[in-house]
Amino acid sequence: MARTRPNFIVIMTDQHRADYLGCAGHPFLRTPAIDALAATGTRFTRFYVSSPVCMPNRGTFMTGRLPSVNGARGNGLPLPLQANTFVDLMRDKGYRTALVGKSHLQTMTANAALWKHEIPDGMEAPGAGFEEALKPWAPPEKYDQENVSRWDADPTAELDLPFYGYERVNLCIDHGDKVRGDYARWVARKGGDLTKLSGPKNAMPSDVSVPQAWRTSVPEEMYPTRYIQEHACRAIEDWAGDEAHPFFMSVTFPDPHHPFTPPGKYWDMYKPEQVNLPRSFYARVSNADGAVQRAQRSDEEKSFNRDNTMVFMPVAEREAKEAIALSCGMISMIDDAVAAIMAKLRATGIDRDTIVVFTADHGDFMSDHGLLLKGPLHLQSIVKVPFVWSDPQKRGAPTCDAVSGTIDLPSTILARAGLAGFNGMQGRSLLPEIADGADHGTGAHIVEEESQRASFGLPAPVRLRTLVTQDWRLTLYESDQLAELYDLKNDPEELNNLWDDPGSLAMRAELLTRMVRENIRLSDLSPVPMRRA
Repeated sequence: MARTRPNFIVIMTDQHRADYLGCAGHPFLRTPAIDALAATGTRFTRFYVSSPVCMPNRGTFMTGRLPSVNGARGNGLPLPLQANTFVDLMRDKGYRTALVGKSHLQTMTANAALWKHEIPDGMEAPGAGFEEALKPWAPPEKYDQENVSRWDADPTAELDLPFYGYERVNLCIDHGDKVRGDYARWVARKGGDLTKLSGPKNAMPSDVSVPQAWRTSVPEEMYPTRYIQEHACRAIEDWAGDEAHPFFMSVTFPDPHHPFTPPGKYWDMYKPEQVNLPRSFYARVSNADGAVQRAQRSDEEKSFNRDNTMVFMPVAEREAKEAIALSCGMISMIDDAVAAIMAKLRATGIDRDTIVVFTADHGDFMSDHGLLLKGPLHLQSIVKVPFVWSDPQKRGAPTCDAVSGTIDLPSTILARAGLAGFNGMQGRSLLPEIADGADHGTGAHIVEEESQRASFGLPAPVRLRTLVTQDWRLTLYESDQLAELYDLKNDPEELNNLWDDPGSLAMRAELLTRMVRENIRLSDLSPVPMRRA
């Protein structure tokens, strides 16, 4: 007998752009399990993040609120523990809740911040507890729960549960074969020793030249993707027979985020020779000065750190092709894990009761304009991500071109569960779009970014805002008159910056007005007024 309310499994990958799926038309990547979800559900083609880096967009996923509103403005700023999440709401209404894999709602390292509030010379600093606009959230150690050094130092380290609404957590910290947390203890129980298996010093020989790639000695059966698969399937088994309580589970893979370390057969599943690089890899952007031109000038100055977590160039053709082939191997391993999860749903007899969602936290340049990884440059390759909604009880349109995004996902899940969201959620339910494939929103989406790192000659923090519509992308940076305007319909590779183009001034003005209106619409409505003054 079907439950009154459905179960939900949200599968989220890390740094996975929208076109890297078989169902999205990738020329050689094979993803049959994810393609099967798309074939039985709705695949969105214009689904955008609220920020193209991990922590802020994951904060948006949990709250349905923009990073500038939910508090996790950028990497290094945790989601406040007093923030309500949609997982909190579901748990309060009887849902069992689980997180398997990467969380990254708090910082994963103990590294010092790259910028701080400066006290002018001769001025006395504020006293303890008055340094910020709001009084302290919680003791600092409460925001150190995902710090990998804490887990390495303390074999008994645990999260305080419930963790942002999750009552059950199997935690992965970091990426590739560098993952630690609960995962490392699982490896040890299997007889493995990550100090002798993981990282470049333990890697097997290879001829790969791209930075941050090595042939890991961690076997397939001990790799983080397999850990997540096993524990997701275990949670399904544990909760399948609970007719009184439906469940919500986030299954969050740290791959295909760099380092590029697919294990075993996935290492050479795809060959660099299969890769055809995009036209933009060889091109130089024309017309107005923009972030791509700044990046290309930085390339000429050789100013990028190739071992960084953020964007780097120059990238040789062979390096770019290797990065793409290895990323595809990591995605194929995830697809095999998705197949196992779907098989477990069928084996336990709850597949008809369970909605499965597939998405990612942000994309990767993957050689566009000669760039790898991510950074404060809002190309489609990092702001647009996969989104598949597969509901076995309510088949919708096969595809949807509506301009939508991560901010809408919490409202959509709650609406399908028959639950109202809390005041201050800024996204909308996409159930109407899923039903008929049309766009029932404003046709526009706001992307925010705040980076601690100085980039493209801009001082930290680098702040920018983007408006995306069906046919256009407009981006403004806080400083230095840096701006971009791209006609996505006629220039999908974003090669021609029209910001200063005389023939595009009317469109520029229209989009600027639209951006202002969208930001007004998205201003915070929480809390509700107490009285009329």
